[in-house]
Amino acid sequence: MGGAGRGVGEGRGRGGGGRRWRAVMAAGDGDVNLGTLGSGSESSSDGSSESPGGAGAAAEGGSCLATALALLTGGGEMLLNVALVALVLLGAYRLWVRWGRRGLGAGAGAGEESPAASLPRMKKRDFSLEQLRQYDGSRNPRILLAVNGKVFDVTKGSKFYGPAGPYGIFAGRDASRGLATFCLDKDALKDEYDDLSDLNAVQMESVREWEMQFKEKYDYVGRLLKPGEEPSEYTDEEDTKDHNKQD
Repeated sequence: MGGAGRGVGEGRGRGGGGRRWRAVMAAGDGDVNLGTLGSGSESSSDGSSESPGGAGAAAEGGSCLATALALLTGGGEMLLNVALVALVLLGAYRLWVRWGRRGLGAGAGAGEESPAASLPRMKKRDFSLEQLRQYDGSRNPRILLAVNGKVFDVTKGSKFYGPAGPYGIFAGRDASRGLATFCLDKDALKDEYDDLSDLNAVQMESVREWEMQFKEKYDYVGRLLKPGEEPSEYTDEEDTKDHNKQD
């Protein structure tokens, strides 16, 4: 009998455990079956009877499990929202790094005018070699150079043609020979007028190409005079016309 009793008790225990397992599974699916958890008394594994209070405790446990699952689900949504906000902030930061710093850099230098910005446009005139040398960026803030008999105002390119620039050797000089031979040595520049008559066809073509490039980028302000040549007189209308062509 004892064995039979134990068998029945064990059977009841297994039955009670099965109902709890189904209730937990239901809770795991998000649908807590309180009716199953609270229906009558159940037998424990030792055959003793459990009161409805025990079923209530089980129901409370299932409810806690459902609450925990709900919190986990809500926590996942919260993490997703946090991740989206982080992505937006990261994108905004990258835009600031790319464009904001440029704006700050421009603003920092806004109060500092470059030599070209502070100087008025030069009126058209012709230059001798001696007159051209006065515009080397050190004795005069304006920087001029000559290419193939044409004089250009390269002041706005002072970082290249100024005293500390990589091509500062050409400032106030006839740069034709140096550009034609790709030489930045002072020996490539003559102190007297250079007619370039000893350059070959390829080098002269290079000089003409340099002349066109300077015309496109810088103001043409006049001719480089040969020895004994008289300067031309330019009217305001001619001067304005030439500047408008370059603009």
